[in-house]
Parts: sequence; structure tokens; C-alpha cells
Amino acid sequence: MSIRACRDGDRMAVLGVVNAAAEAYRGVIPPDCWREPYMPPEELDAEIAAGVVFWGYEDDDGELVGVMGIQDVGDVELIRHAYVSPDAQRGGIGTALLEHLLARATKPILVGTWLAAGWAIRFYERHGFEPVGPERTRDLLSTYWDIPDRQIETSVVLELRRARAGGD
Repeated sequence: MSIRACRDGDRMAVLGVVNAAAEAYRGVIPPDCWREPYMPPEELDAEIAAGVVFWGYEDDDGELVGVMGIQDVGDVELIRHAYVSPDAQRGGIGTALLEHLLARATKPILVGTWLAAGWAIRFYERHGFEPVGPERTRDLLSTYWDIPDRQIETSVVLELRRARAGGD
């Protein structure tokens, strides 16, 4: 098992993980926000072109079973597109990927997810993230993400609350 930066040749594997894992959102997020496939290849290409750097978690057979992106956007870094293959979930892969990215981050960290995805919100809260509240959510999503208004209306932003140097 290892975590590594995703390469050009991983494109189909990344899409496979994202689209398989995104099935958990079907029927949870508003129907008008659901797409088939959840992430088409052009969207992945656009995200990479916009600076999202994907990291992958390989199992012992070298198969990509988890992916998570990080994007440097001005004065913050965004956790983007965090997904683990359904048959590999609940084994610590998401935690390992998140900790890997957080260890490399040098700016405040934000993550956005669907408001109705309680499991995703709880995952980030277990790792020190806190919801920023509805007003700041709208402002942050409009500032740092390039998503439709409908998605902004149905999303939440969480920020990592790191202890300041000196123990504060």
C-alpha cells in the first residue's frame, strides 16, 4: 500500500474511483445536481488544468483504490474530490490520504461538500474541520470554487482549525 501523486496514465483509474464512490450521493443530493457519469473525463481534465493535484492510494496489487485532490487557490488550499472505491471504504484510506495532504499543506485548508452528505461532513469533523456557517459558506464557495449557484445553495464549507504555534 502506498500514497503517490497521480500520473497522466492514471486518468481512467481516477475516474473509475470517483464515479464508483460517488454513487453514495445518488438520491442524497438534489436530483438536479446528479449527473451520469458523476465526473465526466472533460471535468477531470478541467480540474487538473485548474491546478487540482490528485494523489492516489494504491493497494498491495498496485490498484488505485482512493483519490484525493488538493488545489492551491490564492491564500488557501482546497481539499477536492476525495473518494475511496466502495469495496475499500472504512479501511482508513480516506484518512491516510487526508493526513498525507494536510502534512504538505502550507496555507489554511478548506473543504466543500454536499450539505446532505452527513457522512462526509462527519469525516472531516473527525479530522479537525469545522463548518464555517451558511453565510461564510456562500462567500467562500463563490470566491474559491468554480461551481454552479445550485451547488453553492446545497453545499457546506468546513475549515481546518489548527492550533497556533505556541499552544494557543
